[in-house]
Amino acid sequence: MHGRKAYQLVKEFAGSEKGHLKIFNEELFERVAEECNEHHNALQSLIRKMQEEGLEVQTARNADHYGALVHHLSLIRNKRCLMAYVYNRAEIIRDLAWKVGLLHELPCEIKEKFSDSEEQYFKDHSKSLKMYMSQLSLDVNVDMVPPKDPYIKVRVLEGLGSGIILSDKSANFASHSMHFLKRTDAEQYIARGLMEEMIS
Repeated sequence: MHGRKAYQLVKEFAGSEKGHLKIFNEELFERVAEECNEHHNALQSLIRKMQEEGLEVQTARNADHYGALVHHLSLIRNKRCLMAYVYNRAEIIRDLAWKVGLLHELPCEIKEKFSDSEEQYFKDHSKSLKMYMSQLSLDVNVDMVPPKDPYIKVRVLEGLGSGIILSDKSANFASHSMHFLKRTDAEQYIARGLMEEMIS
């Protein structure tokens, strides 16, 4: 049946937990792309046959016309399913670049779910974000919701030593010490699990 493989591809993505990726289904993706090529070739063949018979492709209403229409609609549907699969995975990858990629490398268990092109997309997107932030001297990844106060109270979980240079001072981050820091300075240490924000 036309479009069943494409439906399976989209259903597989829709069945995964929101914001999480399953392994890129290369085999099914390729089978849908092959089916697209088959529909395209059949469509071209039917159009040539109608032209050779001297029929107007747009106005003729014979079996070849309706066969061409079925192949055309199947081709469009398959392409839309492929684009939906790729686009929705790209959105999750883009979110990962914002949440994780700016601070450190992705864990292997996430990377192994990417296709080669998705892995390259992740690297390029993260690189572009880092370049943009360095040009502006601004960390756009710190808070997606504007904070009420630019300073936060943090507790050091692992001793980082003395002489750590922050944007407005240098500090000694001994284990279990508490500090009042700019949110932008503390965020990188919080993300790496070296500090925690103290909620007042």
